[in-house]
Formats: sequence, C-alpha cells, structure tokens
Amino acid sequence: MCVTKNNLEHFTNRPVCLLVICFTLKKASAKERILETAGDLFFQRGYSNVGINEIIEKAGTAKASFYQHYPSKESLCEEWLRTLHERSAKRRAELLASPKSAQDKIETYFDLLEEFLITSDFRGCPYSNTGAVSDENCPGIAALIRAHKESIRSFMRVVAAMVFSDPTRANEIGDRMFLLYSGATGEAQNLREIWPVRVAKAAATELIRI
Repeated sequence: MCVTKNNLEHFTNRPVCLLVICFTLKKASAKERILETAGDLFFQRGYSNVGINEIIEKAGTAKASFYQHYPSKESLCEEWLRTLHERSAKRRAELLASPKSAQDKIETYFDLLEEFLITSDFRGCPYSNTGAVSDENCPGIAALIRAHKESIRSFMRVVAAMVFSDPTRANEIGDRMFLLYSGATGEAQNLREIWPVRVAKAAATELIRI
C-alpha cells in the first residue's frame, strides 16, 4: 500500500513502517529539484533548448536558490552528466563482477541499451545529444562526455580481455564492440527503431566468439 494523506493513519501505529513514511513524505531539497528538473528537460529537449528561467519555474524554486547551488547552466549540466555517469558506471561494475561469461556480459549490456532506448522513446545517448549542441566554450561538459565514452570503451576492452589473452587483440576487439554499441545507439535514435541495436548485438557476439 502506498502512503498518502488519506491512509496515513493506517500506518502510524506500525513502528516498522515509520522509516518508510518519513522517506516517502520527505520533500526533495531545492538542489535536488533543480537537478531533477533540469535533467528531465535536458534529456527531453536538449541542453541548448532549455533556459535557466524555465528550470527555476518548473523546479519551484527561487533564482537566488538556483545560483546558490549552481553558478551557471553549464555547471548544472555538468552535475547532471556526472550523476548519469555514476549510475552507468555502477551498472558496468556490477556486470563485470558478475559470474557471467564475456558473451553474456556483452549481450546483457546491449539488452540494457535496448531497454533504455525503448523506455526513453528513442531519445538516444544524453552525452552524444549534449555534445552535439555544446561548443568549445563548455570545456567541463566536453570533458565529462569524453570521460563517459572512454569508460564504455574501457568496459568493452575489459570484457574482450576475458576471451583474448593478447592485449593488443583484446583492445582491438573491444574498440570494435564499442563502435558497434555507439553506432547502434545513434541509428536507433535516428530511425526510431530497435533493429540497429539487435544487429549490433549479434555482430558484437560474433566478435567475442572469435
């Protein structure tokens, strides 16, 4: 049962639920609301198409509060990209630590991409989308985009090394799988269809079997 104002009394005499009640009813801080609102807008419409005033209005906060936490839209975008990266890196670390074979790890990673694209209505990679509309005046954003892409490339290389003992060969295969993954993401977004991901997954699986 969800906790609402109407059924709150149902839970108050149950100590075990108090923590859940406190967590559920806790209001997000201004900083959290700003970041969540900006992230949704950046992802839905693109970094360049979202203004600070809109973020402030939809986050329900004051302009002074915004600048207290984020000195610029660029710094807010950087925080958003860092947050996304942390979640993504955690999933990759968990996948690498799992007992799955190299082939299963790659297939699972492509399956996660398929799920993401479908649930996000084929919005594509937030890093690629942001990079396409930012410029040389946003070095912090550019650095975060590059670091994220390199982390995926590194993941692919590590998985390839589970199969290929020669480091040079492992890196080569890892780079090929990375390009398959990145290319499939872009084409699925462009076509608004999932078949590019499935074809790339099959190709990557063949590579890891060689």
